[in-house]
Amino acid sequence: MADVKQLIEKLNDAQRKPVLDTEGAVLVIAGAGSGKTRVLTTRIAYLVSEKGVDPSRIMAITFTNKAAAEMKERLAKIIDGVESMWVSTIHSMCVRILRSDIEKLGYDRNFTIYDETDKDKVLKRVIEEKGLDQDKYLKLAKSVISNAKNDMLSPEEFKEEYSSMRAVDELYAIYDGYESQLARSNALDFDDLLLKTYQLFAKNSDVANYYANKFQYVHIDEFQDTNTVQFNIAKILCSVHGNIFVVGDDDQSIYSWRGAKIDNILHFDDVYRGAKIYKLEQNYRSTKKILALANCIIANNTGRRDKELWTENQDGVRIETFVGTDENNEASYTAMQIKNLMARSNYNYRDFAIFMRLNALSRAYEQEFMKYGIPYRIYGGFRFFERKEIKDVLAYLKIICNPADDESFLRAVATPKRGIGEKTLHDLREFCSAMGTSILNGLSFLEQSSLSSGAKTKLFNFGMLIQNFSAYANANSVTDLIKHVLDVTSFMAQFEEKSEENTSKIQNVSELINSAEQFEKDNAGATLADYLNSVTLSSDIDDINADDAVTIATIHGAKGLEYPCVFVAGLDEKVLPSARRLGDDEELEEERRLMYVAVTRAKERLYLTRAMSRYMYGGREYMTQSRFLKEAQPVLSPSSFSQERKPVREVGERSYSLFNDDADNSFNGGYSSSYARKTLLNKPKVQSSPSGNYKCGMKVKHPKFGEGTVITVKGAGDNAIIDVAFKGVGIKALAVKYAPLEIL
Repeated sequence: MADVKQLIEKLNDAQRKPVLDTEGAVLVIAGAGSGKTRVLTTRIAYLVSEKGVDPSRIMAITFTNKAAAEMKERLAKIIDGVESMWVSTIHSMCVRILRSDIEKLGYDRNFTIYDETDKDKVLKRVIEEKGLDQDKYLKLAKSVISNAKNDMLSPEEFKEEYSSMRAVDELYAIYDGYESQLARSNALDFDDLLLKTYQLFAKNSDVANYYANKFQYVHIDEFQDTNTVQFNIAKILCSVHGNIFVVGDDDQSIYSWRGAKIDNILHFDDVYRGAKIYKLEQNYRSTKKILALANCIIANNTGRRDKELWTENQDGVRIETFVGTDENNEASYTAMQIKNLMARSNYNYRDFAIFMRLNALSRAYEQEFMKYGIPYRIYGGFRFFERKEIKDVLAYLKIICNPADDESFLRAVATPKRGIGEKTLHDLREFCSAMGTSILNGLSFLEQSSLSSGAKTKLFNFGMLIQNFSAYANANSVTDLIKHVLDVTSFMAQFEEKSEENTSKIQNVSELINSAEQFEKDNAGATLADYLNSVTLSSDIDDINADDAVTIATIHGAKGLEYPCVFVAGLDEKVLPSARRLGDDEELEEERRLMYVAVTRAKERLYLTRAMSRYMYGGREYMTQSRFLKEAQPVLSPSSFSQERKPVREVGERSYSLFNDDADNSFNGGYSSSYARKTLLNKPKVQSSPSGNYKCGMKVKHPKFGEGTVITVKGAGDNAIIDVAFKGVGIKALAVKYAPLEIL
């Protein structure tokens, strides 16, 4: 075991103070890359090793499963007793508490946790039953219900609180029906995991007092991302001993859309009077140039605690910028930079990340990376456990674990096909709903229903199948249960036809079996419910960087990550910042925090890229640079850019340049003419039109792009490359020798 005193001596002064300040409320404002995890783990080790605190009386809440696992691993190398310590995400902590005491709220402890797909299906069914339009209400209701739960509002409280809201009666009916369906299915959604825990504490003082007494020291990481219900749970947990230690960075608060309240960290000392506040401003991750850019941008926010990151790291290479003609050109530049750096530097593919505001921007990168043979993984998209074939298998496990789970019943009974149609299931649901019972339990009363005798027989047989599976589950491992279910149902037969898609599905089911085996190896004595917990609470970033592949992720999925080389893509107005957030000052500040988070992921190299035009909302739009790039101008000096910068050419009343498509000259991109020429000359030749003496301002016509204006001319005669601004298309770089242009 490590010497904890030596670990404390290795901390800098700013880190050491909160580690040694163990009593009462403590807030640590930890800038990006300032070593907050080291502070957290050292403080916990200090409590155990030097203060003699029982590890079982310490709680540490982290943001992701990955962070929790890393913290446990670090602590296990320093102190004994880590296995008795509660180190987890807040959702995992709540599940643990609910599995023990949720019966006090009228639920069975084998409740099912519904993911987003399950939630959508239930909502669609409720909306249909209410006779409402799914297209109009599904997305709205989903958001409204989640926000209401995060603010601890029941359907009735929501209706009262938002009585003046348009369609409040319809939304109340959907929320109320959704809650009734979940209760009947003994199921909780992700928001319920928090809300039900709070309600359990609020309605059962004995339970609340038990946990408040048990945990002498409560630690919470990423405190800026806590919502109202999380904040209140934390208050209850530290209500007896008063020792709450929170770490966070208001400059990285980027989850208001899912209920996070930045005020929780900004006004922490107003709630916890006498709280001590410490700041960690020394950055150990990034170069001086990268931090200068980050500080320059975030300084434009007003709703923040004052701080400025600094580092003893080297100055580092210049920050590169690039303006592509379109999204494909932007992605192609990124691909070439990665290839070049791989060829001349000691990087692996996993050292590169592309971060973007919108998932939709990833398409161009997928296309270009495949073209260049660059391995990549997209995060924030479709997770392994959300694939259809995986959810189909898990549906059997869920109905075995929780017989009241209607959603899992309906999914399992439909796969593989067993001759039970949609109408039969619809009538069955209505029958069971009228009986006030779950569907599986309702099979016992089928003789009272109006279903056909054939349907009754098939449904009865399915019910017996689930009973047999339940008996098997009681005597066998989770891994064996999965294999048994697959075998008895002939599940894999549906993938017998040879195809790439079926091969992939077979491999996915095989990987599911492997995941169960690994889980049981890592968790001796684990139950089926434990395995389903781990699956449902998994995150796609838990295994990020597991392969040697470039990471492509949204900025929201980038929290807590770092890479030697980072590309921040799509730095266009209405992309970052998002068009939806331009009319609200608070939301615009959150967009700026997104930019700050993206920039501070970079350790050695940072690239800022954008495109002059993008295909968006069904058409190609001319883009202007993000305001955040303009704010970065004091740091992005001319020396930071390509030496091939060209002067701005005047075209009518608008200034254009290959490097600057904004009239105010505020952003000069790193797009070079040699790169454009290389890209163009690799394209297949087309029949050329007579070349002319092209000049800036000249009107031309292209058979595909229409009429345009020449804005830049490089070279002369047949060897010239010209940039043409086409209305509604954007700027295109064209080789006059090959481009089918007509001079107007």
